[in-house]
Amino acid sequence: MIQSIDYFVIAAPLILALVAGLVLLLDAFLPATGAVRTSLGLVSLAGVLAALAFVVAQGMSGPRSTFCVPAGLATPGPPMCSFVADHFTVVFAALTLAAGAVVILLSMTELAGGGIPVGEWYFLLLCTLVGAVALPASRDLIMLVVALELVSLPVFALTALRRYDGRSSEAAVKLFLVSVVSTAVMLFGVSLLYGVAGTVYLNRLAMISSGQAPAPGVPGALPMVVTVGVVLVIAGFAFKVAAVPFHSWAADVYQGAPIPVAALLSVISKAAGFAGLILVLVAALRSQAGTWGPLIAIVSALTMTVGNLLAMRQRSAVRLLAWSSVAQSGYILAPLAMGSAAGLGGGSASPVSASMAYLVIYAAMNLGAFAVVMLVSRAGSRNELDDYRGLAFRTPVAGLALAFCLICLAGLPPGLAGLFAKVVVFREIVDGGLGWLAVVMAVNTVIGLYYYVTWTARLFTPAPAAVPRVGRAYPATWAAVGAAVVVAVVFSAAPQVVLSLTTLPG
Repeated sequence: MIQSIDYFVIAAPLILALVAGLVLLLDAFLPATGAVRTSLGLVSLAGVLAALAFVVAQGMSGPRSTFCVPAGLATPGPPMCSFVADHFTVVFAALTLAAGAVVILLSMTELAGGGIPVGEWYFLLLCTLVGAVALPASRDLIMLVVALELVSLPVFALTALRRYDGRSSEAAVKLFLVSVVSTAVMLFGVSLLYGVAGTVYLNRLAMISSGQAPAPGVPGALPMVVTVGVVLVIAGFAFKVAAVPFHSWAADVYQGAPIPVAALLSVISKAAGFAGLILVLVAALRSQAGTWGPLIAIVSALTMTVGNLLAMRQRSAVRLLAWSSVAQSGYILAPLAMGSAAGLGGGSASPVSASMAYLVIYAAMNLGAFAVVMLVSRAGSRNELDDYRGLAFRTPVAGLALAFCLICLAGLPPGLAGLFAKVVVFREIVDGGLGWLAVVMAVNTVIGLYYYVTWTARLFTPAPAAVPRVGRAYPATWAAVGAAVVVAVVFSAAPQVVLSLTTLPG
């Protein structure tokens, strides 16, 4: 029995892996000049765009799968496949690759100084994208864990590649320790689930956990073991998405890492973590929603509250965005607290669709903010909020772009994309009967207005003469700013585009 491989289904991660190897070879044999550094960035960008083209083609061709158990070995029931390219996969993969293109543009500015090895940087970045694209397509526990680690492991090295920088080294160590602990916790939970169900395939695990199929070798139900496994898996993914109480690493790591890596952590790594969490809880353990639904609701409320309260106290732009990112994780988690109402289908009312819509809109706004922060960081090393005073007068394009992204994150007009995202999530949790969580979200939305509006006001406040000017000699970063802002404007003008893209078929 030999598994057949559909190379069209795995085209995106395969292209990224091949381009990663190509970049490493080119860096080894070409001289270390500015032109070569730019060329390696362009090669990496071309690989990401090629992978994105295949993802779009997969979205138009319908669901397909590969690495399936041969028919002669499969148990009765739906086919058991390890890699599935359905609408859920396409949305997360497209989001990851679009964000990856922006991160590469930011990286071209970060690497222009020559202090960071270029080949290793792009190789590690592309490896992270391989894992982030493969993770939402993973439909067995082994591949899910491997893909999640492929997202996480290269980021340690990316964080520490800025040599002789104590903050980067400290951030890399913290990220490493947190990731190791989260992986150990999650693997323990996964092992318990496998021990009870006797299978690694998510659809088979869903049948066994719901009682539609017997668990081989397990005499009767083991609800306590399943409960412990579910809690440990949630704890492991909570580390990955910086949800409370596993959030304390976020600000230090974001501030110590290079800004492109901070942007990667805030969007790509977060998207991968949420994709894995949705697959495990909704696709595999939906019948256990009575256990994990209330837990997700509590974690969501704590995450948005703690993130917003800590963001109010920040004076560093990157730390503020870090705690804002924690708060946004709470908003994304909120619809998943519906438990049994959540599903990987069900039309526009699906809580999973609401979480995906919020994540897509948040990615555009956050990447735009990080791109402008990247520009300001090139002018001054502190990168504190006071450095942004008068930015709208000194560099109008950058100031207005950052102002629009911050207004979007706050959910105020004309940044209607953020308001639309919050309304979609709010409607889902109200319709799901979690009124207390809706109240917590409403209060946190008001808290978030404070620091977003305060930062925006600084952009239009006259600046002292000592504030450095933002340079115009970073075309790649300006392209990233333009791309992110254009997408945010489109989402604000036509928010139904996001909902239609993220609506999962029933």
